[in-house]
Amino acid sequence: MDLNERKRRILKAIVDDYVATAQPVGSRTLSRRYVQDLSSATLRNEMSDLEEMGLLIQPHTSAGRVPSNLAYRVYVDELMEGTSLPEQERRAIQDLADGSWETEELMHQAASLMSDLTHYTAMVLAPQMRRARLRRIQLVLLDRGSALVVLVTDTAVVKDKIIRIPEEMTEEHLLAVSRILTERFAGHALTDINLAAAQELRQERNRYSSFFDELSRALEDSVVQADQGDLIMEGTVNIFQHPEYWDMERARDFLQMMESHERFYRLMSKRTHRDLSVTIGGENGDADLKDYSVITAGYRVANRTMGTLGVIGPVRMDYAHVIGIMNQVGRSLNTALAAAQGRKHPDKEQKND
Repeated sequence: MDLNERKRRILKAIVDDYVATAQPVGSRTLSRRYVQDLSSATLRNEMSDLEEMGLLIQPHTSAGRVPSNLAYRVYVDELMEGTSLPEQERRAIQDLADGSWETEELMHQAASLMSDLTHYTAMVLAPQMRRARLRRIQLVLLDRGSALVVLVTDTAVVKDKIIRIPEEMTEEHLLAVSRILTERFAGHALTDINLAAAQELRQERNRYSSFFDELSRALEDSVVQADQGDLIMEGTVNIFQHPEYWDMERARDFLQMMESHERFYRLMSKRTHRDLSVTIGGENGDADLKDYSVITAGYRVANRTMGTLGVIGPVRMDYAHVIGIMNQVGRSLNTALAAAQGRKHPDKEQKND
């Protein structure tokens, strides 16, 4: 939007003040706190112009102005300045990178930390199994007639499932199948694994067809079940901290909306490959989200974007602070996942010795 420097200064000041106070901003507030070089009369004229441009709204005739959704979009795209996080917040985020976390625990810690630091609702879409690449398949004999299938991926995620096996299958059989499958499919996406393509196992497949059918189903189920259940939400009750939601009916509507994990799973899945996305109000494409802003960013595992971080809150959001938090958490998450990957795959480290 074509705004001269004066209008840009005024609009930024109004957004900053309204985000901080949740109170309509008048010309006297502006002249006293932000633009002391302009008179109240000049500010009122400029604010009227901004209102005509659709950037400001005057809730009541005698009140000051509040930003429109369009104003927030202009603010995020053109006016927002980067923010330096307080030392306490930086240390808390660094602790995420320094901890020895299992992957599932790490995702919960990241969601909880973002919620605590932003005071909004945080979401984390855990590394998606369908995007993971196999590092190792391990078949472990439990007793006669059952075995444990262990999938180790390059995302530091390990999935296991118990399957039925023919009673005559021995531990040696299972180790041989594990070795062949690992050699044949290491580096492949889990969704691309086709047991029938392993010609080395042709005789084994003919002899133990029911076992390979069971193993194929276990691989498919591991991907589907993991992808469906790995959306983590923290801090839904943070909405009560914001004046817009002191109205209990509005707060109740928000809490009910947040119960729809499927909606937010779809939203986060669509944004996995985006570095940063800020959608404001109607830009979300969902009538229930017209009063909210959603900020998401993909995070990386093994040099590939595998999951998504997200924050949802009122349109009157502290965008600069939230984006700063998410950028730092994303970097710490990348570091922690890389460390977890090394712990899960010590064989890689040994080869480099």
